[in-house]
Amino acid sequence: MAKQRRAAIVAPVRTAVGTFGGTLRDVPVEILASTVVTETLKRSGIDPALVEDVVMAQSYANSEVPCVGRWAALQAGLPVHVPGMQLDRRCGGGLQAIATAAMMVQSGAADVVIAGGVESMSSIEYYSTDMRWGKRAGSVTLHDRLDRGRERSQPESRFGYISGMIETAENLAREYGISREEADAYAARSHARAAAAWNEGRFDAEVVAVDVPQRRGDPLRFARDEGVRPDSTAQSLARLKPLMRDGSVTAGNASQQSDAASSCLIVAEDRLEALGLTPMGYLVGWTAVGCEPATMGIGPVPAVEKLFRKTGLSFDQMDLIELNEAFACQVLAVLKGWGWNDHSRLNVNGSGISLGHPIGATGARVMTSLLYEMQRRGARYGLETMCVGGGQGVAAIFERA
Repeated sequence: MAKQRRAAIVAPVRTAVGTFGGTLRDVPVEILASTVVTETLKRSGIDPALVEDVVMAQSYANSEVPCVGRWAALQAGLPVHVPGMQLDRRCGGGLQAIATAAMMVQSGAADVVIAGGVESMSSIEYYSTDMRWGKRAGSVTLHDRLDRGRERSQPESRFGYISGMIETAENLAREYGISREEADAYAARSHARAAAAWNEGRFDAEVVAVDVPQRRGDPLRFARDEGVRPDSTAQSLARLKPLMRDGSVTAGNASQQSDAASSCLIVAEDRLEALGLTPMGYLVGWTAVGCEPATMGIGPVPAVEKLFRKTGLSFDQMDLIELNEAFACQVLAVLKGWGWNDHSRLNVNGSGISLGHPIGATGARVMTSLLYEMQRRGARYGLETMCVGGGQGVAAIFERA
């Protein structure tokens, strides 16, 4: 049997992450997506005609930009023969796009694929399911797609009513004995680490600026994550009110709703030299698992267990670990579930609480930041994992090139 081709990651980039209703509020999804695709092509220097597909994740898609992978390809000026697709594994979508593109390359179906994710949570719309055939009388209901997607993450007939992701985090806090004080302390550390990373220039190389049109004057160059709060402390976070009665989750110790995009090239290892490409890393393995929707935040525990079992690797071999911060109490619960707790290797430059969580883009954003940090440190292996609304966990291991 021929040896499977490795999938190389080339020219990963990301936009800076915008806050909900912040600087990127009016930047359309297709512009965010095409900005990173254009930059990936520019940095790699590859002939765009050689790209065989564009795989993009988006969790809150709509008909304004149908099939965002194809839209991104066309918006970025790729030849019309380059196809594109859209996928959704909620919070794990960006990582799934990379894994899916890697499988295309590993199987021989393609040699060069663009993969990534995009989300503009600021522009998620309200919609109605009442109007297609008209209403004889009465009011029309408008659903907030953002909240509705959380409320309907699982069939109520099987699992009962779950109000949303905050409730699932509170369930973990109770089950694993995570206190409000522990969660606030963790959140403060996330902000401190992200602020230090920016101050020391650790994010500079991975970020491509987005030109944001202004009513008057030149466009604004947006190139710095705007959700980072350097002045956050456990004491200041303790003053925030819980989002649920008698709960521990607050706006300060939960991930931020955000706008961003990220992309990279996935290339067959045996084509790198001929194409003149230098990879940053390789995908070693990945996995996805299901878990109970009511405790969706624990998904990284079985996902990583399965991934280590399949790859034969372990925590001891991981130089860096990126566990997306959906909620501080969820991160702390996962660490207890793993029986592992080395903060010197975990989320060293911050994560969802400080940098933001643009759902469909997060997996690709995290991989991008991880690979750049691995390069700086000369690390060999990096682990990326996250929980997924509706009860899933995803994980992947990357090896530095």
